[in-house]
Amino acid sequence: MTLLLLTAPPSAMAQSVTNTPDSPAAVDIAGLSATASKLAKAKLRQRAAIVSELEASGGEAALPLFSAMLAGDLRYRKADQRIVTTGEPVGDDEIVSVADAITGEALESASEGAFRKVRVNNSLRIQLRKTIARLTLMSSKPALREQAALNMLSKPDADNLPLLAEALAKEPDASIRESIELAMAVSTVKVSTDSTARLAALDTMSGNLNPAVRNELNRLIAVDDDGNPEEADKAVRDKAATTLDGIESRVSFFRFLETLFFGLSLGSVLMLAALGLAITFGVMGVINMAHGELIMLGAYTTFVVQLLMPNHIGLSILVAIPAAFVVSGLVGILIERGVIRFLHGRPLETLLATFGISLILQQAVRSIFSPLNRPVSTPEWMSGALELNPVLSLTYNRLYILVFALIVFFVLQMVLKKTSLGLNVRAVSQNRNMAKAIGIRSERVDALTFGLGSGIAGVAGVALSQLTNVGPNLGQTYIIDSFLVVVFGGAGNLWGTLVGGFTLGIANKFMEPVTGAVLANILVLIFIILFIQKRPRGLFPQKGRAADS
Repeated sequence: MTLLLLTAPPSAMAQSVTNTPDSPAAVDIAGLSATASKLAKAKLRQRAAIVSELEASGGEAALPLFSAMLAGDLRYRKADQRIVTTGEPVGDDEIVSVADAITGEALESASEGAFRKVRVNNSLRIQLRKTIARLTLMSSKPALREQAALNMLSKPDADNLPLLAEALAKEPDASIRESIELAMAVSTVKVSTDSTARLAALDTMSGNLNPAVRNELNRLIAVDDDGNPEEADKAVRDKAATTLDGIESRVSFFRFLETLFFGLSLGSVLMLAALGLAITFGVMGVINMAHGELIMLGAYTTFVVQLLMPNHIGLSILVAIPAAFVVSGLVGILIERGVIRFLHGRPLETLLATFGISLILQQAVRSIFSPLNRPVSTPEWMSGALELNPVLSLTYNRLYILVFALIVFFVLQMVLKKTSLGLNVRAVSQNRNMAKAIGIRSERVDALTFGLGSGIAGVAGVALSQLTNVGPNLGQTYIIDSFLVVVFGGAGNLWGTLVGGFTLGIANKFMEPVTGAVLANILVLIFIILFIQKRPRGLFPQKGRAADS
């Protein structure tokens, strides 16, 4: 016997079945409680009749009681025979919390000795399982009916068939009808001896991606230790093999889409982390080893904003985006004005100086926030996953970050293409001396460019705070990958950064299952080394006299 079991707590189930006007809410709860109280004095053989009476008079309203009874959690109060559920004993006096078994209403706590358990035996458990299955399949709540059908689908049994047939005849919802028909098909394949009925059931199962369907098909084509098929009917066995092949083809396709999604997700993170670096490296030729720490500052800004807005986590992420841009951007301008402007034309010294700045920023964060990772909460609207089918689901946080990265990219493109700052940045990046000759203040452009790139790094930190731990070493994880993306795509070219980030992200995710994460990173690095031997300036080399030289 493997019928439906609902695992919701009685109070939650009571709420789910008593808030609708069409049935359970109209039940005489007082009369139902009076009937339930008969369980206290009844003998085991008499309780089956009381369960039937409760089902007839209470319907869905009795579901919490039946579930508690089946789980062995039902009690009655000795003083008045009221049927209740109790919590775990607390303290030396073993005081327990008490709730009404039907309504879930909290009652006055009492000593555990004031209650006695309502005992059940195997035959009563069988009856309770059937009763719960019948009530949930006939529920006024579509969600309960759907869950009941799916539970029976995962536990095919001969006793399911009449209940499913009865539910199918009354079910108005097309999607729930499909679930019921599928559950009937799986049970038919497992328990029926009629070859024609089993072949028809296999047709119903064809193409369905539910794991229970695949499990049953695998059972049909299984062989024993001697290599003999466990399924005697050859026609059924062959049909099951063909059906399973078709399903596995669909599964492989959706697995491919899932890997592609994770590759795009990783690529969006790499692109977002590298965008700021592409600007500073492309325009100024500065190898900024503190870029990772600017990303880290953006992540810590998100943490601080959430501390300031503990009751508005969903809104705090939106506030953190401009805040992180400003914080990291100002730090970037300070770095450029205080250090980098004195080191133009000396790339090795710039690299060493920014490396030293990265260590200073890491230590500053350790001193202010401690060396421990800090928790950043994920807003409710970014939690969970979009389930497209039983095989493919897309997590909301990665989906939002993918969209967010593309928005940042196109906004940055508009800034560089449509604003005077963008015009000056492009002029300086293509030919610094000529830009100076026509009156462009290259020093000011350098400071604003470095601030813009640093601000984008801070925005990347906001996104990364939703995917990984926020700690002093956060930036070190992405600095090397950011440089790889910039070198591969072409220094200073945003489209190159976009293509490079997504290309490396997708390649990495497709190689990981075969080679492992570490070897996949090594192979990507080897590929880029070989690639820049052929194209030293990347996929999309920058144009201009300075670039050509």
